[in-house]
Amino acid sequence: MNVGGTLIAGPAAGPLSGDITVPGDKSMSHRAVMLASLADGVTEIHGFLPGEDNLATAKMFMDMGVNIDWLNDEKTSLRIHGVGLHGLKAPDHVLDAGNAGTCVRLMTGILAGQRFASTVTGDASLCKRPMKRVVDPIRRMGATVDGTEDGNFLPITISGGDLHAIHHISEVASAQVKSCVLLAGLYADGDTKVNEPKPTRDHTERMLPLFGQPVDVAADGTITLSPTDELKAPDAAVLIPADPSSACFFAVAASLVEGSDITLNSIGINPRRDGWRRVINGMGANLKLDHERAVGEEPVADIRVSSGGLHGLHVDPNDVPDAIDEFPVLFAAAALADGEFILENAEELRVKESDRIAAMAAALRAAGADIEERRDGAIIHGLAALSGNADVDAHGDHRIAMAMAVAAQRARADIRIHNAAAIATSFPNFVTLAQSIGMNVRWADDNEMSL
Repeated sequence: MNVGGTLIAGPAAGPLSGDITVPGDKSMSHRAVMLASLADGVTEIHGFLPGEDNLATAKMFMDMGVNIDWLNDEKTSLRIHGVGLHGLKAPDHVLDAGNAGTCVRLMTGILAGQRFASTVTGDASLCKRPMKRVVDPIRRMGATVDGTEDGNFLPITISGGDLHAIHHISEVASAQVKSCVLLAGLYADGDTKVNEPKPTRDHTERMLPLFGQPVDVAADGTITLSPTDELKAPDAAVLIPADPSSACFFAVAASLVEGSDITLNSIGINPRRDGWRRVINGMGANLKLDHERAVGEEPVADIRVSSGGLHGLHVDPNDVPDAIDEFPVLFAAAALADGEFILENAEELRVKESDRIAAMAAALRAAGADIEERRDGAIIHGLAALSGNADVDAHGDHRIAMAMAVAAQRARADIRIHNAAAIATSFPNFVTLAQSIGMNVRWADDNEMSL
């Protein structure tokens, strides 16, 4: 996918050091805007991630009559004047999710409960990502969905209305599917239940009670939402921790570059988002948690990372759903670790912003890594360094671009990473923060852009 933008990253000049604060959690930023918009009253949100994906969610609600006040120039704090569960207005144009998969899949559940029809689309990448996994359950709940290949791909048109509750047994471990069904359940006529093959991130279940909607999670994993028919703005501001997915890039970089010592401030350590840390700890990383505390309903800690010899690992399948977004950069770590790294049961990586297994295998191989692509993962034999001096394609996928920038810190020569502009979707200040701790990465000028 051609989105432009070229990063040039090369061997780090020396150890990485410093204390940094990465932006707010992307997943929680989406959910906070959604629930605040559907609540009665005014909600303040602090720590919002102003990436293009989250701004697309905010714009969707503004297009449906929600007033949003930005409280600072950085757009990390905002005030949302909620319209209530039944107060959204029919948009007068197509709603555009851009590149935001979380946005479009969760919004599918919300739009299923509205008494109007709405059409949703996205960019070229998002229009290739499967929607059947969320379309099927909301159809069972009573919504009508039309779209490309019977609604499996965007654009889709959702005609909502009276919904009835279902017990959805998900075939895939996906927080997006679970959250879509629970959000549709806010508008259903009974108890909506969801079971997953493996537990996934639980930000929706944690955040709904802040807005007055209980969610029950049984010992057998069954999640039940009994709709109260209203959400209420919380008395206190909604605080969003720093994003663990963003932190992981710097944790891997510091682990790889000899002599490095960095601290990542106020990172979310929710167990359903902490798989990356379990994986990299299993590889021998030196990570220490300090000042553990709670931000809202979420556990956080400062994470100190120092360099250390990483080794191979056979990834525990139970950790895969909890680290699904971080595997691109964990592939980079594995390519520079001692021994064999094996990932299985990760087919979900193939239906992200790109086919992340194929994209990372091609990029790392071009840079000199020893990686074997598998249907559901990869086998990687670590090397002391990558050869570099390569042009690689990020395919418009923000995580591929940033992962290869991290891998380049242990290359013998520069790696030029093309179609990297999508970094703005999730981490607009990635390059600035990377440079602040000593990483060798910069945006190319016009004379350096071509493949």
